[in-house]
Amino acid sequence: MKADELRGRFISYFERQGHLHLPSGSLVPADDPTLMFTNAGMVQFKGIFTGEAERPGPSAVTSQKCLRVSGKHNDLEEVGRTARHHTFFEMLGNFSFGDYFKRDAIAFAWEFVTDDLGLEPGRLWATVHHDDDDAFNLWLELTAIPEARIRRMGDKDNFWQMGDTGPCGPCSELHYDLRAEVDDRITDDQFEAAGEADEIIEFWNLVFMQFDRAPDGTDTPLPAPSIDTGAGLERIAALLQGVGTNYHTDLFLPLIEAAEEGLGLEYSLAPEDWDDGVAFRVLADHARAVAFLLADGVFPSNEKRGYVLRRILRRAVRHYWLLGRRDPLLHELVGVVADRMSPTFPELAQRRGHLLSTTRAEEELFLSTIEGGMREIDRAMPSGGGGTVAGDVAFKLKDTYGIPEDLTGLIARERGYDVDWPAFDAALEAQRTRSRTGSGQTTKMHLSAGKAVGTIGPAWDRALEQEFVGHSLLEVETGCERWARDGEHRFLLRQNPFYLESGGQVSDRGRVEGDGWAVAVTDVSRAWNDDDRIVVTGSLVEGALPDTEVVVEDAVFARVDHPQRRETERNHTATHLLHAALRRRLGEHVFQAGSLVAPDRLRFDFSHRGPLTEQERADIEGEVTQGILVNPEVLASMRGYDEAIAAGAMALFGEKYGDVVRVIEIPGLSLELCGGTHTRTTGQIGSFRIVSETGVAAGVRRIEAVTGHGAYERELARDRLLAELSAQLRCRPGDLAVRMERLIAERDRLAGEVEGRRGEATARQLETLLAGDGSNGARFVAGRVEVPNGTDLGELADRVRGGLGSGAAVLHIVYPEDNRHAFMAAVSDDLIQGGLKAGDLVRAASRATGSGGGGGARFAQGGVGDPALAEGGLGAAKALASDRIPALSG
Repeated sequence: MKADELRGRFISYFERQGHLHLPSGSLVPADDPTLMFTNAGMVQFKGIFTGEAERPGPSAVTSQKCLRVSGKHNDLEEVGRTARHHTFFEMLGNFSFGDYFKRDAIAFAWEFVTDDLGLEPGRLWATVHHDDDDAFNLWLELTAIPEARIRRMGDKDNFWQMGDTGPCGPCSELHYDLRAEVDDRITDDQFEAAGEADEIIEFWNLVFMQFDRAPDGTDTPLPAPSIDTGAGLERIAALLQGVGTNYHTDLFLPLIEAAEEGLGLEYSLAPEDWDDGVAFRVLADHARAVAFLLADGVFPSNEKRGYVLRRILRRAVRHYWLLGRRDPLLHELVGVVADRMSPTFPELAQRRGHLLSTTRAEEELFLSTIEGGMREIDRAMPSGGGGTVAGDVAFKLKDTYGIPEDLTGLIARERGYDVDWPAFDAALEAQRTRSRTGSGQTTKMHLSAGKAVGTIGPAWDRALEQEFVGHSLLEVETGCERWARDGEHRFLLRQNPFYLESGGQVSDRGRVEGDGWAVAVTDVSRAWNDDDRIVVTGSLVEGALPDTEVVVEDAVFARVDHPQRRETERNHTATHLLHAALRRRLGEHVFQAGSLVAPDRLRFDFSHRGPLTEQERADIEGEVTQGILVNPEVLASMRGYDEAIAAGAMALFGEKYGDVVRVIEIPGLSLELCGGTHTRTTGQIGSFRIVSETGVAAGVRRIEAVTGHGAYERELARDRLLAELSAQLRCRPGDLAVRMERLIAERDRLAGEVEGRRGEATARQLETLLAGDGSNGARFVAGRVEVPNGTDLGELADRVRGGLGSGAAVLHIVYPEDNRHAFMAAVSDDLIQGGLKAGDLVRAASRATGSGGGGGARFAQGGVGDPALAEGGLGAAKALASDRIPALSG
């Protein structure tokens, strides 16, 4: 039975049992900060199990996309080496949201596997939690499994939880016995050993969802006992197709065949050749993960989900690089994934071009640096050496050559080295701090207001109904509930014109006025975390209002700050025009990755590789300007979600939408799902100018722009700046570029002279240190040398070795420009034969200062923990050298 037929049979069976067939959720969990990726079928239903969301029906069936590469469920290191571990996989699941429980779950599972799939009942085993007598007895009552093949197991095997927190409960697993003869007299230990040996295969887990686990480990009963089951599509396909590994099913073999063609090598299906095929299986697995991650809106980067994707992709590149392939290959396999699986997952076909182009670009990027990275590794960790690789070297491998730290660690272990990981972590954190300081943070966009932390103190009336009128009104007279304490005043307005920050758009400001008093609104938040009603907060600016518990006001006047709102609306509508222009000019791979809409500016993050050319930037700015000048009406409407998507409305990846959504349409230009506020026509935007276009992560670009008054003020400031520069440089504005080119050329000439003099100073220091003392024996040289930034210590070591003759040198290297310090050692070949190695010298020097280092026999480098102890470090190295080679002088 092919995998597609298996998936279809599973869904059809449970539809016949009254289950609602729902599509797979995204690999990026919506509104769940506890998970990096969807790792189980129940993730999209977590809110239902905890009682925080409405159920779509009493029961459901899905085939869920899953990824296990991080956190508690991390299978990355086992991929390709074992028969059944994968990064990406499909989990077939049936779910009961308080509808049925253990009896029906067990009955459904038994009927499906024995009748619909035809698995032999005599080969089926069941496990239950050791305290779950109900499940044990139900397996005996409802199925043909004898008591000897029902095993009670502990929490490790039969208590399921999605993560460290969240829904959990005892579970019962179905296993299939692949041994030639089924022997149910085995012990529990023998049963587990048979599972580890892939002789008895676990393929379906029935979770009896009863608890919600808190961070402190407390289990709270869920509102209604429910069912969450997960059956591995790949595992069941292997059982039905009679192959000993998931990789030899029709889900993977086409990808392995594509890898064979791309590598010019043959993959063997023979069990004895298993170890030789790891690279093929890794490529097949990782191509699936890369394809689905990209399709679900994840982009390669150096942060969070993007970095996981990059690691997966680069692991695949390393595997085919080691097999001799020097051109991009993985994108070809990603294309096979898209072609074969898009009938089930149409997003693969919709974004096929983006999947291939992004994968190929990432491959080319890594292939351009992997050669240099391997050379750097050979220098830092030469074969036959040992010691500790300095943290800044490991960081350089990651930062300069793109070699992930887990790969650096693997190579270090293979070659007999340790890595100074604390120093690596410090360098990485320093880089992240610089990045955050330099680029700011991305505001993730949402359709409607998210669950902001609401006010807790006031006892608001939950029965009070509130209407948001801010899409059409900025001033309203309305009743409210009011609360005040210590000069802070809060209002729950019956008719509320104040917009709560969401969708990237900032919250409104304004005033609430009453009889003889006025409060300036400075904050907008939710009344309750589980409710859409909004509270405005501020301080008294006119009159007097005493502290009070919640009281009812029959009439107050709520007024949004008009100028601020209008400027914000200009920027929000311009954001929609910008998004549409980017997709028209750059391609449909462009999707929104973040947004900020404020009164003074807009910021828009989008998926795209590489900076915009000057012409692209001009064309995009021109398209937005043209959209403003033609002045179409901006139309807002409420539509069914399916209707809006069918009409071409843009939706955000990973965002959850209700059945009815708000649609903003600019006829002929843009159609998006959006809950924000907008101008009435595009002409009200006034003008639009791009201020900057930069990269915020690999595959993600950022445009900052201004509109309306902000654009006008920017042009005035530019005119003033040009006038000032022209006056200072004594030229006309039109000649500024030529004048600046001449000044820059002169600066570069002078900088070159300075750099040359610094190099000469380094050479003189070395000459002094290496000057002979008249003896013909081996020498030990130690001292401090100042070098310019960018000095290649390997080349410096070669110069030292050339000047030493017979001897060893340990140098305290100082970079005066940024006050960095390092140790470097070089040893001549004759002393290496006598047992003295550069790596040992550096390690002794670095340890004396509280750092680490190591390297090869001829050349090594290490860190300097406390520069004040550097002289002692040189002394420690000299003592080691004298101990190894007593005849050394110096």
